[in-house]
Amino acid sequence: MSYLRGERKRKFKAEINVVPYIDVMLVLLVIFMVCAPMTNPSVINLPTAGQSTQPPSEYIEVTLRPNELATISVNSKNGSNGNNRQESKEEAKNRQQLLLKLREYHEAKPDLSVLVSADKGIIYDDVVQVISEAKKLGINRVGLATK
Repeated sequence: MSYLRGERKRKFKAEINVVPYIDVMLVLLVIFMVCAPMTNPSVINLPTAGQSTQPPSEYIEVTLRPNELATISVNSKNGSNGNNRQESKEEAKNRQQLLLKLREYHEAKPDLSVLVSADKGIIYDDVVQVISEAKKLGINRVGLATK
């Protein structure tokens, strides 16, 4: 009889109720927002390196400064007192000049190692690029100068 009055049967909706899922996601978002400042991603724990067993007696020193100037020189220990003596010191205005001079020094004395000493305020990428270019030139021993 209910069919005669115009009532119809209710159809079931096959939809997922997403409100509980949104609630869970908001709780997770709040948890991550609270935990994120507790971690400090800017701290880098670098390994410490001891002094090499026998430092080279003669080496090519590349000095990098923040103002884009670089100096390249050949240093050697002079005599038994261990004082450093610079044979030649040249300035390079840009990286191309530096690489050309480094190639000249390496071709003249291929057994010398390279020591890169960089200012504390220099961009880390510049130091890595110099080390990479020295390795590409065929220099096997490349080191970093420290205090």
